[in-house]
Amino acid sequence: MVKKTPLHDEHIKLGAKMIEFAGWMMPLQYESIVAEVEAVRKNVAVFDVSHMGEIRVSGSDTAAFLDWLLTNKFSTLGVGQAMYSVMCNEKGGIIDDLIAYRITDNEALLVVNAANTQKDFDWINLQSKKFNVQVNDLSDRYGLIAVQGPRSETMLSSIIPQISSLKYYHCAEFTIFGKKCTVSRTGYTGEDGFEICCPWEDTPHVWRGLFEIGENSGLKPAGLGARDVCRLEASYLLYGNDMDESVTPLEAGLGWVVKLEKDFVGKDALLSQKERGISRRIRGLKLEGKRIARHGMAVLKDDKQVGTITSGTFSPTLQSSIALAMLDASLKIGENVLVDLKGATVEAQIVKLPFYRGSVKTTSA
Repeated sequence: MVKKTPLHDEHIKLGAKMIEFAGWMMPLQYESIVAEVEAVRKNVAVFDVSHMGEIRVSGSDTAAFLDWLLTNKFSTLGVGQAMYSVMCNEKGGIIDDLIAYRITDNEALLVVNAANTQKDFDWINLQSKKFNVQVNDLSDRYGLIAVQGPRSETMLSSIIPQISSLKYYHCAEFTIFGKKCTVSRTGYTGEDGFEICCPWEDTPHVWRGLFEIGENSGLKPAGLGARDVCRLEASYLLYGNDMDESVTPLEAGLGWVVKLEKDFVGKDALLSQKERGISRRIRGLKLEGKRIARHGMAVLKDDKQVGTITSGTFSPTLQSSIALAMLDASLKIGENVLVDLKGATVEAQIVKLPFYRGSVKTTSA
């Protein structure tokens, strides 16, 4: 049975084109994908991301357990801090990528991909047996709203005066329109932004309130179409397209979240891979013309296949066709390749990532 987010009726009222995604009915677009991308890049937009999974880990061993479960080092986080990480299997393949929040000394919240929530929960439960922790799936208790764009802080400051002091990858509790919410300075667009986590039943109230205060700011709702374009312009990976359990974080260009000085699930496999060197890696491509490279299309050089497209789109921000591809590691930035667009080949150049960097903050900001 297809699930509905707490904002389903709000999307219908706004005239959204709805599609099924990861077992959920979600808005693909409202006005148009291009207009929604422009709102994110130049102004402010809101996304319903209530389909994402929320898994709570609590107990005296929370920090030690998450250091074991995740490749990144959770124990270095202070209360109210967050980090991006991946969770690997014993072979070093990526089970999921996620954001981990340290809520208290002995409590964490993991926000995971919608399609992986049950798989992740089962895996986390399995790994937790030797630790003094409890694992709970809270996905049906919370809604999640992403406010993204260079004017997001300005808009939210009218209801949360302290919002400017919230640092990148930090979270705090605020009362918004009379409802208690947890707000984090995180996002998936390449722009500055915030994600508002609130009780499921309060989510429509908060959503409508945002549109009331955003009326003068030109706030727009944005759907999955704009979300995918924005994340690809910013060179953020999408689980299931750019990575899965057959891909390691080293191949995905995520070595920066792999802390080999500690023990974690999959460490031995990743250490071995690092020592012998990777044979393939995710790279960025800029294609000639406006045709779009799709997932699974072949990348060629000297009449041989040297890789496969993992994600592609036409970037309205850059006015260019861009793609991520898993390529032979011997290929360098600046080299030219061909992309086989179902029989017709198009020239492309390997480029440095990210394709685009917007107003997104940094952890040092």
